[in-house]
Formats: sequence, C-alpha cells, structure tokens
Amino acid sequence: MYKKSIIRGAVILTAANLITRIMGFFYRVYMSDAIGSEGMGLYQLVMPIYLLSWSVTSSGFSTAVSRITAANAAKRRFADTEKTIASAAALCISVSLAVAALMFFFADKAALYILGDERTAISLKILSFAIPFMSVGSCIRGYFFGGQRQSVPAASQVLEQSVRIISIIVLAPLLASKGLEYACAAAVTGVLLGEAFSCVFTLISYWFMKPDPSLGRKPDMSAFKCAVLVLSMAAPLAATRISSSLLSAWENILIPQKLRAFGETAEAAMSLYGNLTGMALPLIQLPSALLMAVATAIMPTVAESAALGDKRRISSAASRVLKFTVLIGIGTASLFAALHGETANAVYGREDIGVLLLKLVPVCPLLYINIIMNGILNGLGEHLFIFRNSVISSVINIAFIYFLMPVWGINAYIAGLFSGLAFSSLSSVHRARQTADIKTDPVSLVLKPIVCAAASGLLAKYFIGFMDPSKLSYIISAIGMLAVYVLLLIACGSLDKSDFKCLKC
Repeated sequence: MYKKSIIRGAVILTAANLITRIMGFFYRVYMSDAIGSEGMGLYQLVMPIYLLSWSVTSSGFSTAVSRITAANAAKRRFADTEKTIASAAALCISVSLAVAALMFFFADKAALYILGDERTAISLKILSFAIPFMSVGSCIRGYFFGGQRQSVPAASQVLEQSVRIISIIVLAPLLASKGLEYACAAAVTGVLLGEAFSCVFTLISYWFMKPDPSLGRKPDMSAFKCAVLVLSMAAPLAATRISSSLLSAWENILIPQKLRAFGETAEAAMSLYGNLTGMALPLIQLPSALLMAVATAIMPTVAESAALGDKRRISSAASRVLKFTVLIGIGTASLFAALHGETANAVYGREDIGVLLLKLVPVCPLLYINIIMNGILNGLGEHLFIFRNSVISSVINIAFIYFLMPVWGINAYIAGLFSGLAFSSLSSVHRARQTADIKTDPVSLVLKPIVCAAASGLLAKYFIGFMDPSKLSYIISAIGMLAVYVLLLIACGSLDKSDFKCLKC
C-alpha cells in the first residue's frame, strides 16, 4: 500500500479551487456590471438546470469511477480499472446525448412552464450542447481523483474557468445590448466552451497517463461486469444528486415567485434573487474551496482504507479533517460577521450585499461540515444515508420558502437553509461517529473556537475603524484577524503541533 497525503492532494485542489473561485468572482463582478442584478437573476434561474443535468449524466459516474479506481489501485488491478473507465465513459455518452436532446427540443416549453421565464429558452438550447462534454470530462476526472493524481483535474478547472471568463468578456459587449436573454446566452456560451476545452484536455491527459495493465494483476472482470459495477454504485449516487438538484431547482423557481407574493415587484424580486444567489451566497461559499478539495481528496483515501479493512486509518483521517472543518467554519463565520459590509464592498463595491452576507453567517459552519461529511460518508459507501439526508434538508428549505417567504420575505429562505443544513450536518456527524469512530470533543472543537473567533472578530472590527476605507485596509484587517484567531486557538489548546503534520493515509 502506497502512503498518500490528504494534505498534498488537498493543497493541489485547494490552489486550483481558490484560483477558479477568484477568477469566478471576477467573472461574476464583470457579469453583474454588464447585465445588472436582474440579468444575474435570469442567469441564476438557468443554472439549476445545468446542475440537474450534471446530476443525471455525471455525478454518479464520476464518484463511482473514483471509488473503483482507488479500490483497484490498492489491489493493483489496473486492467480492471481501464475496463471500468471505458464502460463508464460509454454509459456517460449514452445518457448525456439523451438528456441533451431532451433539453434542446423542449427548451421553449421548459423555459415557459418550468422556469417561468421564456427569455431562458435560448440559454437552455446552448446549454444542451455542453452536457456530453461535461459528462465525459467528469467521468475521466473521476479516474484521476481515485488515483490521487489531482493535478489534472486541478488544471482542467483552471482551464474551464479561464475559457468562461474570456468568453463573457468577448461576447457580453456584443450581445448584452440586444436584451437580457442574449446577455444570459453569452454567459451560458462561456459554460459550453469551458466544458468543451476542459473535456478535451482531460481526455488527452488520460491518453498519456492511463494505467498500464501489464504492471498489475490479470483482469478478473469482463466489460459487462464492470458496467454493472459502475451502475450499481452510480445509481444511488445519481439518485441523491438528482433529487437534490430537482429540489434545488424547485427552490430557485419558487424564490422569485414567493418574493412577489411578499410584495416585491417582478423586477425587484429578480434583482433580490440575483443579489442573494449570485453574489452573497458565492461569498459565503468561497472558503469552501478548501473543504471541497479536502472532501474530494479524502474520499478515495477512505475508500482505499475500507477496501483494506484499515479502520484506524479511517478514524484518524476523518477526525482530523472534521476538526479543521469546524475551525475553518467558525473562523470564517466570525470574519463575515465582523466585516460583512467591508467584505461586500471590497469584492462588489456594494455594501448593501453585506446585509445579506451578515444574515448568512450562521450558515457558514454548517455548510462546510456538510461538504466534508459527504466526502467521508461517500468513501464509506453510505450513499443511501446521504440521499435521505439531502432530501430531508431540501424539503425543510422548500417548506420555509413555500409557506413562510410570503410572510417573512428573503429571511424565510435563509432560515430554511440554516435549518436544513443543521439537520443534515448533525445527523452526518452522528453517522460518521458510528461508522468511522470519529473523535469529537465539544469543548476544544466548538466552545473554545467560538470564543477565539469572537475575540479576533471584535479586534478586527475595532482596528478597521481607524483605517481609511479601502480594499487594502480590508485585506490587512482580514489577514490580521485570521492570524489572531489561529494564535488564540494554539494558546487555548484547540490546535497543537500534531495538527500541522500531514495526514498520512
């Protein structure tokens, strides 16, 4: 068994995620200037369909390939890995072409009767051409994740985001003047080109880096058995993602409608929706780049350890990763709470977004815990549990939107998001304690970090008051606050030397 470092893989993916998130902010800031809040709302209305198509055609296959690759690598079954990838790719192509055809030919009806805005029809048709590229690319990236070769997926992420940005810069000035539907179409064209370039890059990388069957054991699985194995793993995973995406799409369709029921005009409702989902939420999710990288890196490690029956290794890695997740979540929540207006102004030049950001602060730790626990539980094969959790969490959020948003407005969505994530996160941690023997200490894991984060946040808020408002003063205050937070964690014993060592797995 080869010794792998979760930190090493996570660092590569984190660097790529941070680069793409920063590029993504440039993308969103430019797009918000080019098409306005209402145009952002229109774009956000289309994106759940994009995520739904990814759930149907890509999510289950990518994760299944990753787990199978990790398990085969532990047992040196490289020939079976090659057959698995070929079978999975064939399945991806078949499913993605069918979904793409449905989206293209029913785009007009979907825009009018499902999304409730016929201006999205052009974007849906363009998006349909991206689906095969997205599906095949995700499938092949699953191989690189499973083999813990994170550099290829990392590079493909950066390439994809780069193409998106170039596309919006070139196309937005040409199309935005023709109307919001064409401005939205320009952004979706960037999605198409990004997926196409990323897919080609990933396929070329696989051709030169694919496993050599002669170096391992002889194959003991036929192509048919490989396909069955992929489907048996992909089906529950895809069901989880599909249900989550369907419910998420329903949420996004309901929000503008219920905001109008609250008393907002159609234009104001779409603008508020764009501010929340296109600006405030991405700010909250920015630190999750690190956690998503760790979750992606730990899943094949846990799967490999499970295949070898190494429970101690699973417990050690999962416990350490959960600890860092909670500490990051609490620290980030404190940063956004103390400097919410300054953060929004530094990124978007709009302090009004900071009001939404402040309301989303309690969501931070729960969102991050949910991301990392899904990675751990996926590696343990707890797909049905994740499916149940995801459905219940989304149903809670939808109930708040449907019944309470006409009374509470946007606050109902935030309350529902918090409630759903609280249920999902706490139940996931409980499940992981049972199956992976995760070690938790509420005092050092939660209580002490909250005190440290509150103290560092108050200091940052106090000192930034003596500085002239600028992006530089915000950056200095934010970095200073996080540095003080880490020092306080070390001083109170929530962090020690062992926590800074690589997680050898």
